[in-house]
Amino acid sequence: MKKSITIILTFLIFTYCSGQTKYGNPEVDPIQIQKDYSSWWAYQTKNIMLSRDFVALDSLSKEIPKDFFLDQLANGSNIPIRLQSDDSIYYYKLFKIEPNSDTSIKATINQEAFDAYKNFKMENTPFPKFSFKDLKGILVSNETMKGKIVVIKCWYIHCAACIKEFPDVNYLVEKYKNREDILFVSLAEDTPEQLKIFLKRKPLSYSVIPNMKIYMNETLQLNAFPTHFIINKDGLIAKVVNNYESLEVALEKESKL
Repeated sequence: MKKSITIILTFLIFTYCSGQTKYGNPEVDPIQIQKDYSSWWAYQTKNIMLSRDFVALDSLSKEIPKDFFLDQLANGSNIPIRLQSDDSIYYYKLFKIEPNSDTSIKATINQEAFDAYKNFKMENTPFPKFSFKDLKGILVSNETMKGKIVVIKCWYIHCAACIKEFPDVNYLVEKYKNREDILFVSLAEDTPEQLKIFLKRKPLSYSVIPNMKIYMNETLQLNAFPTHFIINKDGLIAKVVNNYESLEVALEKESKL
């Protein structure tokens, strides 16, 4: 009898341990964080990056596909909260938006998730046909980029967020300067004359292609700037992100493949 009890207890302990999740409680109180817009926004911008790789969980902590998670944020009344974890994986869980929370919270989440969903759907698809000359007169096209990892930054002169990240993206160029299989290209809305004057004050280490407003708006259908693309060596879009932090992580991953 004692032997049977021991076997049962051992089995239960093993089952419990092997079934333990690697994440814990929310890193912030989902209700308190909605008390005012500024508190929520400070958390959201620092801790939630919808364009990066993460494990998506619904409100019952069930793992769900990333596209479904983003759709729930874009079209529902949910906020994403990161869960505490002991590993390097990000776990995001859906929580309901409180009825009395600032309506700007829901509106902002819907818009950010809509952009992230659209970007996610572009991944693993061919980068659109492309053939333009940069400010130095060098042709940049799908053919010239073939067989290389290409990092593309989409921006314009009057985009404050685009300019703020210049030192960071310049650091990336320096970091990968010995990788001949990695190219850095930027698409700018502005004219060559405007860009040459501006870049004397604010240098950008990327190859800069001017007059790209129509291409970015109509072909790439962008409505958020900056937007960064990582194109893999097969010419497919590996990642689309809207901030430097996610770009750095994604490029590190792609550069090791």
